[in-house]
Amino acid sequence: MGCFECCIKCLGGVPYASLVATILCFSGVALFCGCGHVALTGTVTILENHFSKITSDHAMLTDVVQLMQYVIYGIASFFFLYGIILLAEGFYTTSAVKELHSEFKTTICGRCISGLFVFLTYILGVAWLGVFGFSAVPVFLFYNMWSTCAAMKSQMANLTSVDSICVDVRQYGIIPWNATPGKACGSTLSYICDSNEFYLSYHLYIVACAGAGATVIALIHFLMILAANWAYLKDASHMHAYQDIKLKEERELHDIQSRSKECLNSYS
Repeated sequence: MGCFECCIKCLGGVPYASLVATILCFSGVALFCGCGHVALTGTVTILENHFSKITSDHAMLTDVVQLMQYVIYGIASFFFLYGIILLAEGFYTTSAVKELHSEFKTTICGRCISGLFVFLTYILGVAWLGVFGFSAVPVFLFYNMWSTCAAMKSQMANLTSVDSICVDVRQYGIIPWNATPGKACGSTLSYICDSNEFYLSYHLYIVACAGAGATVIALIHFLMILAANWAYLKDASHMHAYQDIKLKEERELHDIQSRSKECLNSYS
C-alpha cells in the first residue's frame, strides 16, 4: 500500500499538460526540420536539372538554401533544449502548487523566470506564425506546377498541343530572368511532375508545413500553461505570506497569554 501511494503521489506531480505540449512541439519541429531539409535539397536538384542549367544563374539560390539548412539545424537544437526547459519548469510549478501547505516556498526569482518564459514563448509563437506562413509558399508553388501537369494530362476540347502549356519559375523570383531555360513545357514538364524528386519534395513540403502548424499549436499550448502556472505561483506566494503573518500573530498572542498567566500567578 505504501508503494501504491508513492506511485500515485509521483503521478500526481507530473505536469501532463506540459508533457503533451512538449511532445507536440518536438513532433512539429522534427517534421518541419527533417522534411524541410530534404525538400530543399530536392528543389535545388529539380532547378539544376530542368530550369537553370548554368551554375552561375542559381548560385545565390544554392547559397540561400544551404543557409536555410544550417538555420534548420539551429532551430532543431534550440527547440530540443527549450522544450526540455519548459517541461522542467512545468515540473517545478506543479511541485510548487502541490506543496502549498508544506515547507516548500516559491521565490521571487522563480516567479520572474516563469514570467520570462511567458514572454519568450509569446515571441517564439509569433515567429513561428511567420514560419508557418513562409512554409506554405513552396506548397503553393508546387501545387501550381502539379495542377498544370494535371490540366495537361486531362482531355480538354480546346487543347491543341501540350507544348503550349508551360511553367515558368522565373516569375516567382526563384531564379533570375536571364536563367536558361527558365521554364518547362510539354513533355519536359510532364517528366518533371512524374519524377521522384518532384513527388517527394511536394509531399515533404506539405508535411513540413503541417509540422510548423503543429509547433504553433504547441507554443500556444505552452503559453496558456505558463500563464496559468505564473498565476498559480503568484497566488502561492500570497498564500505563504498570509500563513507567515498568521503564524507570527498566533505566536505573539500565545506569548501575551503566557505572560498574563505568569503575572496572575505572581500576584496570587
